[in-house]
Amino acid sequence: MQYSFSPKLKLASFVLIILGAVLYGIGVFMNSADQKDPKYIENMVQSHPEKFFGDYQSAEYQELNQTHLEGHDNPQWHTWEHHVANRPWAALMTASYFAFGLSAAALFFLCVQFASNSGWSIVVSRVMEGIASYIPIGGILMLIIIFASAFGGNHLFHWMDKSLVDPNDPHYDIFIASKSKIWLNIPGWLSRSVLYVLIFSAGLFWIKRATKRLDEVKDRKNWERLFTAAVVFIVLYSLSITGMAWDWVMSLDPHWYSTIFMFYGMVSHLVAAVALTAIISIYLKNKGSLPLFNDNHQHDLAKYMFGFSILWTYLWFCQFMLQWYADIPEEVQYFQQRNAQYPGYYWMLLVNFLLVLLIMTSSGIKRIPQLVFWMGVMIILGHYWDFYNQIMPAAVGAFHNFGLLEIGALLFVGGLFTYVVFSAISKLNLEPKGNPYFHESKIYEYPF
Repeated sequence: MQYSFSPKLKLASFVLIILGAVLYGIGVFMNSADQKDPKYIENMVQSHPEKFFGDYQSAEYQELNQTHLEGHDNPQWHTWEHHVANRPWAALMTASYFAFGLSAAALFFLCVQFASNSGWSIVVSRVMEGIASYIPIGGILMLIIIFASAFGGNHLFHWMDKSLVDPNDPHYDIFIASKSKIWLNIPGWLSRSVLYVLIFSAGLFWIKRATKRLDEVKDRKNWERLFTAAVVFIVLYSLSITGMAWDWVMSLDPHWYSTIFMFYGMVSHLVAAVALTAIISIYLKNKGSLPLFNDNHQHDLAKYMFGFSILWTYLWFCQFMLQWYADIPEEVQYFQQRNAQYPGYYWMLLVNFLLVLLIMTSSGIKRIPQLVFWMGVMIILGHYWDFYNQIMPAAVGAFHNFGLLEIGALLFVGGLFTYVVFSAISKLNLEPKGNPYFHESKIYEYPF
């Protein structure tokens, strides 16, 4: 069974790419004007002093100390200038990292199905392959941002400032200097970044080649090769996603650390990947290209959407509650900043947890295609919001605003993602008849 890339969907993806690029370009122009305006930072600080100095200093205090707010005499002024200049890069990084991580998580979830000899999921396995096909393109986008950071094109990663690791410099930071000896140094960071993209891209090529060969030659040896490839990729993914979360996101806040951050980020990608699998499967079913997909498969995908949403909430709460209650300065400052500067931070729990809990608990609800489709859309947008809250506070501080830059970057990456994924799906045989569990998946019926 083959899917023909809908001309309307193809046009829509091109429109999103062009519109996103135009909006992003306008946003960059407006941002450059803000950077050149000597009063922009001063006006922002004077208008919202509590966002810049925290709730431990009142707005009244700042009013009585105007000299503290003005000009380069303020020790934070240089940081604020970087925050303003970082915004175009941070907007692009948020959308790019989310899409890249989502596609890698789709490949991971697919490999889990192969390694566990799952039967129910084989009908939608080619949908996961299609989503994972974005990995090389997404990796290139991320590497552009990474190399720009390493070679001075932006100041997203504060620890790259050489003065922080120079013992003779007045800005010397003993914490960053100690981390630079083992992990946070540019050569090692760049090498690992390239390695993450290569591992995920090689895994995609290996898995797709193995599934194609299994369709062509239906024998046990080809299945064993696919099983081996899946197991190896699961291990490599688990190690790579850990380092990737440390290097690309947690190091934006180099003084902060969390021992469960990598699992928290991985589950955010994973639930979005499962939600997108459900959305595309329902779409293909309606187009007549995935006739074997039924409410039993949909029910299982919806169960994973529900289960991973609960797991994500558990990890978020563990990270928040333990650090907030312990009140250790280098840990709790992560949440203090978001309390002061990002009033919408906790509202993402409404989308990513509470609505999922209230709407998707019922087994019958999971069999309603329209509801699962739109819950999937909500989950994907909710977890983009999650990564926005992870990246923006460290990159731009109080100078955030969901404006043309963020909308443009999201539309551009969304359009590119749509085009790449559906182009890949249109080249795949959506019925993997060579898989020994295909028949089981075809007749699969949820027992309850």
